[in-house]
Amino acid sequence: MEAIRKQASKLREQVARQQQAVMKQFGAGYGADGAFADEAEAQQHSKLEKLYISTRAAKHFQRDIVRGVEGYIVTGSKQVEIGNKLCEDGKKYGAENTCTSGSTLSKAAMCFAKARLLMEKERGNLLKALGTQVAEPLRSMVMGAPLEDARHLAQRYDRMRQEAEAQAIEVSKRQMKLRETSGNGDMISRLEAAESKLQELKSNMGVLGKEAVSAMTAVEAQQQRLTLQRLIAMVESERSYHQRVLQILDQLEREMVSERQRIEGVPPPAVESSMPPPPSYEEINGVFMRNTVAELVESVEFFLAEAIQSYRAESETELNLAAGDYIVVRKVSNNGWAEGECRGKAGWFPYDYIEKRERVLASKVAQVF
Repeated sequence: MEAIRKQASKLREQVARQQQAVMKQFGAGYGADGAFADEAEAQQHSKLEKLYISTRAAKHFQRDIVRGVEGYIVTGSKQVEIGNKLCEDGKKYGAENTCTSGSTLSKAAMCFAKARLLMEKERGNLLKALGTQVAEPLRSMVMGAPLEDARHLAQRYDRMRQEAEAQAIEVSKRQMKLRETSGNGDMISRLEAAESKLQELKSNMGVLGKEAVSAMTAVEAQQQRLTLQRLIAMVESERSYHQRVLQILDQLEREMVSERQRIEGVPPPAVESSMPPPPSYEEINGVFMRNTVAELVESVEFFLAEAIQSYRAESETELNLAAGDYIVVRKVSNNGWAEGECRGKAGWFPYDYIEKRERVLASKVAQVF
């Protein structure tokens, strides 16, 4: 009798260990007798778990991209609105400015407004591309049926597997009871029914598992492919936008620097000049004037002009000029030189460095002499 009790205690401990093993691991086997677990099913379950985790992470990443792009579009739209307002202000100033010292700033304001308008247009195109080529496709996939259907299959498989676990435990219990007692027909029939149900669950679970793995594999491949394509589309759209904006800014910089050089008198890059030297005062005003020299003087008339860029005299007969100086022009030759007086000094200078002025402030005229 004592031996029977020891055997029963040993069997109960075995059952307890089996039940604990079942509850601790999902897919590692169901009982030492191998009534439920097999290697193929375990591999299938492991693969399905990895697919489920992978597709869930990809879904969250796609959702993050959509949220980021949508936030960028909202912010960008506000920036476009502000930029367009700046364009309007620049155009208004350029059209209405009546500064007496010249129209340089008006021209610069108009150039700036025109370039800014082009940049805001490019930004609008970028935002539109991000919405249609990135956000919408990813949002459709996150909310689409293929992913949800595949996840539902995986969840159904998981529930069926849990049911099979419970049924395997039930079969183990009935087998243990049958061994502990002499057994009767009713217990045997119940055990057979439980084993039959377990086999049916295993069969259904195998079919459903393959279907779920296939669906999840297809969804994962689609997620990877579509997400990569949308990321590339986003990078290409932004790259195109920045390249176009850089071209606009380069052109604007050239225009504004050129205008600044003009008003500040920055000399242009040195270029070999074929312009002949200016006639000497002896030749023009002296008693030994020759006909060939007299022919160089195209006109002899007095008028006021403003220096549009600086000129540094290279000989004693030439006149130093600074941008903004006013000059009384007395002679203009047909070889590109003019002669005049500025700040009490007289001499020759290139005619292209000045512009004729019809009206000059009295204070400016006083500076000439």
